[in-house]
Amino acid sequence: MLLDRYEAGDFFDEMVSGSGEIRPHYRRFLERFNQLKRDEFDQKRQAVDLAFLRQGITFNVYGEQEGAERIFPFDLIPRIIPASEWARVETGLIQRITALNHFLHDIYHDQRILKEGVIPPFYVLSARHFRREFVNFQVPKDIYMHICGTDLIRDRDGKYLVLEDNGRCPSGVSYVLENRRTMRRSFAGLFEAVGVRPVANYSDILLKTLLNVAPAGVAEPTVVLLTPGPYNSAYFEHTYLARQMGIEIVEGRDLVVRDDRVYMRTTKGLRPVHVIYRRIDDDFLDPTVFRRDSQLGVPGLVHACRAGTVTLANSIGTGIADDKVMYYFVPRMIKFYLGEEPILDNVPTYLASEDEDRRYILDHLDELVVKAANESGGYGMLMGPKATKAEIAEFRDRIIAEPRNYIAQPMISLSRHPTFCGEEFEGRHIDLRPFILNGEKIFVLPGGLTRVALRKGSLVVNSSQGGGSKDTWVLYGDE
Repeated sequence: MLLDRYEAGDFFDEMVSGSGEIRPHYRRFLERFNQLKRDEFDQKRQAVDLAFLRQGITFNVYGEQEGAERIFPFDLIPRIIPASEWARVETGLIQRITALNHFLHDIYHDQRILKEGVIPPFYVLSARHFRREFVNFQVPKDIYMHICGTDLIRDRDGKYLVLEDNGRCPSGVSYVLENRRTMRRSFAGLFEAVGVRPVANYSDILLKTLLNVAPAGVAEPTVVLLTPGPYNSAYFEHTYLARQMGIEIVEGRDLVVRDDRVYMRTTKGLRPVHVIYRRIDDDFLDPTVFRRDSQLGVPGLVHACRAGTVTLANSIGTGIADDKVMYYFVPRMIKFYLGEEPILDNVPTYLASEDEDRRYILDHLDELVVKAANESGGYGMLMGPKATKAEIAEFRDRIIAEPRNYIAQPMISLSRHPTFCGEEFEGRHIDLRPFILNGEKIFVLPGGLTRVALRKGSLVVNSSQGGGSKDTWVLYGDE
């Protein structure tokens, strides 16, 4: 039996209640899963590992001598979310991306939120990813953030909290889709028996989202995916999504700008390009406007955008929404633009650039999680309760030297989930990254990427830091 020796521990466990009972939405799954014999389970695990290896389901780790590419670890026990619980999450995510999109339009146009003092102008104007070059630039249909991946966690009481928003080039959805395909092969018929909502239509909706913002008057728009190339950590995803959508994947050298129009080099000559799903940060997009040393971008691309002949998704300048200092202000954005209370709360957050907050942070570094405003992947972070005195001293100096670049949050005990670890099932901490598409209407993929911290006791779920993933099942009902 799956949970014979399983201990939920002093955490919120997704499958087991505090009294040791199986939560109702897991029961149908466990009734069928527990019919497996141990050798059958082992065979399925080995088959999944082999399938991932053959299909190249990998991620790249920068700066490692022994080779950068790794198979993405996958655990066979799915994370299951009942319908009523998901409905609240979905509504909260739609509210959040709507407010963020209003914010992006506002700060690049009227800047009402700054003029009315809701957000101090200093925080926006000093943001690394605020693009002054794009003030008063009109994006198609006023949509800045077409694709968003918002990271959610659950606290000790099981309450969903937003950990951060990823609005530049959010990654991970390819693993969601491949995890599901793999699970369907391994557990044929189980999805229908349990009542799991599908995710296979994501690529179709993503393509429609991109076509929705094609320049006006183009009868048959050409969409491409712009990648930095095979050494990027998410290159598997880039090739996967391009293949699923039936579009070309290109590098900067494959595109050329002539007369403010973007063309793709092909064996039959130049072909016009109208929408670019870019997986490259602003800094590297166009060496004539941003970083001059960039070998990844396309000279003249920004001029083509200004001319309205090509659309970028996500738009240039959306990176400010990823700034962890801007995250602090999202609840204010929701109230200011929508007149609503946030459905999904932030984690309590302290800004190091505020005098009172900074004093509190410096006095409690051994209790807090400190994050750099523009880092990701688990980098640029101090886990105070687990840090050495030397690491704490180093971050103290960083915060004092550059307070605008740091926030701090209390250590949240992430929810746990049974995960197979060697010979038995043990609780491991997890988070959730749902994916939101903003097109003619807003679509939230049912589920998302559940990342799991495979190291015992670890709260860091990032793949680059030793994390893995689970399939995420959203049910049609609550049981």
